[in-house]
Amino acid sequence: MSDEITFPNTSITRRKFALGLAFASVAGVAAARQPTKSIDLLGDKKLENVIPEKIGRWSFVSNSGLVVPPEDQLARALYSQLLTRTYMDEAGNGIMLLVAQSPTQSGILQIHRPEFCYTAGGYKLSPSTPHSVDIAGRAFPALSISATRDGRTEQIVYWTRIGNHMPTSWRQQRMAVAMDNLRGYIPDAVMVRVSTYGVDRPAALADVDQFIRDLMGSVTPQTQRVLFG
Repeated sequence: MSDEITFPNTSITRRKFALGLAFASVAGVAAARQPTKSIDLLGDKKLENVIPEKIGRWSFVSNSGLVVPPEDQLARALYSQLLTRTYMDEAGNGIMLLVAQSPTQSGILQIHRPEFCYTAGGYKLSPSTPHSVDIAGRAFPALSISATRDGRTEQIVYWTRIGNHMPTSWRQQRMAVAMDNLRGYIPDAVMVRVSTYGVDRPAALADVDQFIRDLMGSVTPQTQRVLFG
């Protein structure tokens, strides 16, 4: 029996025909699973409007002085909103807050973690380590890192929310996006970074942790979901 199926003006083998059907089936399944529903907890709200200028003992003083993503095409395409603020208490202790939000309409997520921003700015970084913030008895998962340049050290705590997930690594970020995509969702993403200057790491992180707790207590429940999951 011949292993060829003949069509007008062409001839293909049964194996090639079967492979073609298999590829078409896979393509059909992939198309059927394309995410179509968005998770966007911020919606049409502006970060500058939902995050107050007075947080605990700290008050907003400036939008400048923070390390931000490089001004390249990736940075401009990555975030739909980028909030940068420096807060100060009455004793002159400063806290720097950066919130970057992306609706990830493409379904493909990339996050500019501090390791990239600070390295691009000429900082020497310590290894990133898990950092748990106690918020009302809840151990909130974050990461911490030290960044040093020109004799100054910045102690940084940061975290990322992707949809309803709180990943603490690149692998977990990719998995969070993949899981939501398989469920038909395009997850939004928020990265929050809180930092202060100080070589006394425990004391600096204590201030950062207190600011994070005060931030949680200063915003509405909806904004809490946006920032903290």
